[in-house]
Amino acid sequence: QVQLAESGGGSVQAGGSLRLSCVQSGRTFSNYGMGWFRQAPAKEREFVAGINWSGGSTSYAEFVKGRFTISRDNTKNTVYLQMNSLKPEDTAVYYCAASPSVAARVRGVLSNSPGDINYWGKGTQVTVSS
Repeated sequence: QVQLAESGGGSVQAGGSLRLSCVQSGRTFSNYGMGWFRQAPAKEREFVAGINWSGGSTSYAEFVKGRFTISRDNTKNTVYLQMNSLKPEDTAVYYCAASPSVAARVRGVLSNSPGDINYWGKGTQVTVSS
């Protein structure tokens, strides 16, 4: 059984930065494409960023391109999300996700489609004030 544990959330002012971390335990980390999703109050969960098994391929939602960077360290079973130039609309609970799909493992493309995500973390709150 895979467990994902996020950390690094918090409260910052607009323009600030945060770095989220997600540690995986239980299975071979490099077997999974990893990603970050977020869910704001009264909104659906949405994809933020994804990374393939080696870290060589990444994908981003348009609204974070140029501001967020996803990376992974397979020696530490950890995926990161560096968030810069944060905006109030980035306020949400951020979830780490693991997917064994070919698209996720090879290209770092993850989605909310049924069956795509095998494991979710419990989430970490990010609050950005104006």
